Amino acid sequence: MTRAEAKERNRRALLEAAFEVVSRDGYRARLDEIAARAGLTTGAVYSLFGSKNGLVVALADERLRPHYEEIERAVPAGLGLLEAVDAFARHFRRGLDAPDARAALSLQITLLDMALHDPGLGTRLAASVRDQEDQLVALFTGRPHAGGTVTPPQARRLTTALRALLTGLGQGVPLGLAPDADEEFFAGAARALASGVSLVEEGP
Repeated sequence: MTRAEAKERNRRALLEAAFEVVSRDGYRARLDEIAARAGLTTGAVYSLFGSKNGLVVALADERLRPHYEEIERAVPAGLGLLEAVDAFARHFRRGLDAPDARAALSLQITLLDMALHDPGLGTRLAASVRDQEDQLVALFTGRPHAGGTVTPPQARRLTTALRALLTGLGQGVPLGLAPDADEEFFAGAARALASGVSLVEEGP
């Protein structure tokens, strides 16, 4: 095994161990237990991730960040804004039927709790969310809508609203709180939101 292969193996082992411990203990998760579960020392955490918070942010990216390549396939170029939003919402809803959907929701809630207890971690997790939003902003920018073209500021406002809408709806699905929220429901709600996007540039 090369040094690079060993480093990647250790990184993966720490992320898997962190998922188990953080999902169970939240902000009380202990770094020494995470390292022990991975068969490593805490020094490996600092070497690979810089800190416990660095490991948690990497875990969030690993487990919660949508795969951009999959979204690009689900929302191809050439679609108008409403069609693109429809396709994205359907893709999001299908992900809620995945076998690990409940585990993903549990981790989301745990990370939010950790962020509330540690403002420094909250700031880093917020930056990770903004990175994810940047991908969607690029996805929606330039698409035709209502006789115009979506600008980056308009795409960003829409992305923030869509994330809030779909995340809120999505939390109810694994818990059985939204039994009628199928793909058509998600797509319709997302289209209704996007249809109100103004293409008139706001003043300074």
